Amino acid sequence: MSLLNQDGTIVVIIDIQEKLVNAVYDKNVASVASKLVQAAKILEIPVLITEQYPKGLGETVTKIKEKAEAIYFEKNSFSAFNDIKEALGKSGKKQVIVCGIEAHICVHQTVNDLIEAGFEVHVLKDGVASRKEFELTQGINRMEKNCATITCLEIALFELLKGSSHSCFKAIQNLIK
Repeated sequence: MSLLNQDGTIVVIIDIQEKLVNAVYDKNVASVASKLVQAAKILEIPVLITEQYPKGLGETVTKIKEKAEAIYFEKNSFSAFNDIKEALGKSGKKQVIVCGIEAHICVHQTVNDLIEAGFEVHVLKDGVASRKEFELTQGINRMEKNCATITCLEIALFELLKGSSHSCFKAIQNLIK
């Protein structure tokens, strides 16, 4: 796996919806995803957001929706890959930063499909959640064994910047303070 490259990266946010956020072990996932979509906007990185059965689980949480410039996809399968693959192909990006709910189901299955399709996947450990801590740990472990890079928001953002001379450095630094 290589370091993230601003020009070659796309962000995928999986199912960070009202009812799911209320049910997960670590509710910080929505804050991390909100910062990620704000950073993506600053860095002009495309964002794809999925919603699992929004009629029953609600829409993407407001703190993400109000900050994101994104393409939204409604899905019923656990893996989001089939729903987003056309948009991924059109983007021409090969590196994918992923965060979302639930780490051991929808995130894990999407990450697995992305890897099988030849994408380099970076999963934000602080940006994924499950209902139980054990499920979160298992999901992260499985994704790592399947060759996903397990990282965190700050590592990802500073890899994208490469250095303090980047024109967006101050804006990103202020975002994570």
